[in-house]
Amino acid sequence: MRFRHTIITDAAPRPVGPYAQGVVVGNTLFISGQIGIEPSTNRLVGGGIVPEAEQVLENLLAIVHAAGFGRADVVKTTVYLTDLADFASVNGVYGRYFTESPPARATVQVAALPGGARVEIDAIAVRG
Repeated sequence: MRFRHTIITDAAPRPVGPYAQGVVVGNTLFISGQIGIEPSTNRLVGGGIVPEAEQVLENLLAIVHAAGFGRADVVKTTVYLTDLADFASVNGVYGRYFTESPPARATVQVAALPGGARVEIDAIAVRG
């Protein structure tokens, strides 16, 4: 295995700029921020903050799995919200995805996200 390699999967949205979906360095995976774009349509999912947060986490976990890591390997996430009033809804979705030994997390409000998204999440995973 090379020391550093890029992760690319069709199960998550393709990057829209000069960045990778994920990068593995040694036993650590760094995952770029994911928004609620459905990979097959390349469009932001509709229906509100809950389906958007679900798609974000599906995209993030698709990259985790493409890199050969598992959900339990995710050790740190950062959640970016355009409105902290959505915190409880996103927290509910997040809690369904990380039920046991959830990762450390920070949540911040931001002025805007790409494509009109309301939530973005990035992550770090470490393979034991």
